[in-house]
Amino acid sequence: MIDRYSRDEMKKIWDLNSKFQYYLNVELAVCKAYNELGVISNGVLEDITKNASFSVDRIAEIEKEVRHDVIAFLTNVNENVGENSRYIHMGLTSSDVIDTALALQMKDSGNIILKDLDEIICTVREKAKEHKNTVCIGRSHGIHAEPMTFGVKLCGWIDLFERAKRSFKFALDEALVGQISGPVGTYSNINPEIEKLVCKYLGLKPAKFSTQIIARDIHARFIQSLAVIGSVIEQIAVELRHLQRTEVSEVEEGFSAGQKGSSAMPHKKNPISGENLTGLARIVRSNSISALENIALWHERDISHSSVERIIFPDTTILIDYMLSRLNNVIKNLVVHKDTMLKNTNKFGGIVFSQKVLLKLCEKGLSREDAYKLVQKNALNAFNNDGSFIDNLLNDKEINLKLTEAEIKSCFDIEDYLRNVDDIYLRFNL
Repeated sequence: MIDRYSRDEMKKIWDLNSKFQYYLNVELAVCKAYNELGVISNGVLEDITKNASFSVDRIAEIEKEVRHDVIAFLTNVNENVGENSRYIHMGLTSSDVIDTALALQMKDSGNIILKDLDEIICTVREKAKEHKNTVCIGRSHGIHAEPMTFGVKLCGWIDLFERAKRSFKFALDEALVGQISGPVGTYSNINPEIEKLVCKYLGLKPAKFSTQIIARDIHARFIQSLAVIGSVIEQIAVELRHLQRTEVSEVEEGFSAGQKGSSAMPHKKNPISGENLTGLARIVRSNSISALENIALWHERDISHSSVERIIFPDTTILIDYMLSRLNNVIKNLVVHKDTMLKNTNKFGGIVFSQKVLLKLCEKGLSREDAYKLVQKNALNAFNNDGSFIDNLLNDKEINLKLTEAEIKSCFDIEDYLRNVDDIYLRFNL
């Protein structure tokens, strides 16, 4: 199912061949920096650049013996470079390569996710324009509250995604740091200028401070920002799942020709995408906990974070890419039942207009407490007996002493509830 929505571009960033290519890009950047500082000649740099290559299969073969993937990678590259391989990895420790390469992977995967966010924001904006005046009921505690429009609800989704995008962009920018600082971050066998040059070549910033690794709170913030995106996706998915319930029936996920909802019940059309996205959000959030637990490492580093990151970084970025793509597809193809939305808004003879009646009675001199009791009595009678709130009001002698028929009916004007929708839309430049 995931392959139907996810993009090969994202998955490719995290495959083994790409991982080692990122490693090689870092090593070649270091050699280029040494050349710029006059340590490596132009001829040596040209030879290294021309011949440096690797084979995933050969690396795996070497790793069986050496039990260290970076050493296996370097051994294979050195086999292909030959004599000038002595200049490769000069003064570095493994994490200089691993962490700087990981920053490049975060950069490339992050740019895909930013594009995904732009796409879904654009889709929701178009839907919001379409449904600016589509009346629906607003709910609190899952219970009918007051009228609104479906477009206003969609504006709320735009706000969620725009805020999530800002948070993610901040976390991504913070994560785009590299290090070439040696075994405990003191540049014991390498000039700090190498780090500056390498990061410039790779489009990164030098870490302000590194030990043998870049501090893991940076990576935790990156994963947490993805977890927020996942939770925003879930919030929308849960909303759509509720609105698709048979007794609500205000929206539906698109149902393609030939699609089937149940092996037993031919009538079923289920919110399968919303349920899928809700479940995947749980995985993304759980990954953020693992990222937080990676922050506390022994002294200048241990290796406990490594095994975790080999799972949570590809899984989380691939999942968020997939989830944004799938939700985008759901929203594009969403079936909106405008008539049902209006019908639900007017249930029980318009009990959702109760606050207008309450306020109107207060205007006529009743205390809020007395007005509340009168309105609540008529509203609950309509609700409990499947009756009509407006008819109850028109037939209530106590209310008739205060309000005319025209004044009662004026309280049921939906347009009065929606008079500020334009102001809300202006905030989103819609």
